[in-house]
Amino acid sequence: MNRFELAEMPVPLVFAQHRIIKECNIEFATIFGFTPKELHNTSFHLLYPKFMDFVRTGEMWKSNFAGGVTYYDERIMRRADKSEFWCQVRGRSMSPGDPFARALYCFEPLHRPLRPNSEQLTDRQKQIITLVAQGKTNAQIAKEIGLSKRTVEAHRARTMKAIGVKNSAELVAWFSANEKSEA
Repeated sequence: MNRFELAEMPVPLVFAQHRIIKECNIEFATIFGFTPKELHNTSFHLLYPKFMDFVRTGEMWKSNFAGGVTYYDERIMRRADKSEFWCQVRGRSMSPGDPFARALYCFEPLHRPLRPNSEQLTDRQKQIITLVAQGKTNAQIAKEIGLSKRTVEAHRARTMKAIGVKNSAELVAWFSANEKSEA
């Protein structure tokens, strides 16, 4: 049986234990402006714009990241030079009892600009609009991020008002337009 090393994989991969980077390939490190050696034994919180983003993402993943299940989200991450970018993350836990004990993640940068009008949104509103664009209902979002359905509805309504859209179709269209346009 052939076995491949993480360093040989052509996609940005990282192996972590309890959200501490234990091994990553050059593709992963390069996305963030580091070398694999610089990231070894470093907490993922270094790669988030704010510590609360790290905490919130951990809470969301913990509730959806059971052993053997592949989980996916999109989020804003931060490079070594402090610049921010959208990233798609897929992960799989290898420990059924503790989803963060041993996990493998694939990070792919998205060509979605950080628009000035989206900067006026709160972190929670950005999280919710991303989940809406993934086709999730208010109830699914509420369960995933640990809020009540009414709170999600309120965040969604404030988000729609902030960006000037009137319905869910316009919200998804706004998200898609911002995802594809250049900064």
